[in-house]
Amino acid sequence: MKEIEIKSILQVYDSFDELPADVQKLMEQSMMVRDRAYAPYSEFLVGAALLLENGEVVLGNNQENACYPSGLCAERTAIYYAGANFPDISITTMALTAKSLKHKLITPTPPCGACRQAIAEYEVKQNLPITIYFMGETGKVVRSSSLSNILPLVFDNSYL
Repeated sequence: MKEIEIKSILQVYDSFDELPADVQKLMEQSMMVRDRAYAPYSEFLVGAALLLENGEVVLGNNQENACYPSGLCAERTAIYYAGANFPDISITTMALTAKSLKHKLITPTPPCGACRQAIAEYEVKQNLPITIYFMGETGKVVRSSSLSNILPLVFDNSYL
C-alpha cells in the first residue's frame, strides 16, 4: 500500500474590502441576487454571479420547492443559464455568497457537492479553470483558482 497526499491551495481575504475592485463588483451582484432567492423552507439564501469571458455577467439564486429537495442551488441555476444562453463562452469567475435568515453567517460557504460536480463539468467542457470566490453574509472571503482545489479527484467524462 502507498499513501498519497492531496493538497488544496486557497487564498483567504480577511474582508470583502480586500478583494480586487472587479471582484467586489461581481460579489455585490451575487449579494443582490442572493437577497432575492426563494428559500421559504431552509431560510438559507445563496447568490451566484458568473463572469463570462465576453464580459457578460450571469446571475442565479437558489429556488426551493415544497417537494424538497427538487429545488435548485444558485450555482447550478447560474451555470445552466450560462450554458443555455452562452454555450460557447467560457466562465472565468464565480462569486458566491450565502446568508441565513436564522443567524448571522460569517463563515465562507463553499458550493455543495452537487454544485461542485456541475462546476467541474464546465471546467472540463471549456478546458479552463474557473476562479471561485465564496463568502458568508460578511467576513472572510475564500478564493480558489480552480474547482479542483475544493473537489480533488473529480469525476469527469474520462471515466465513462
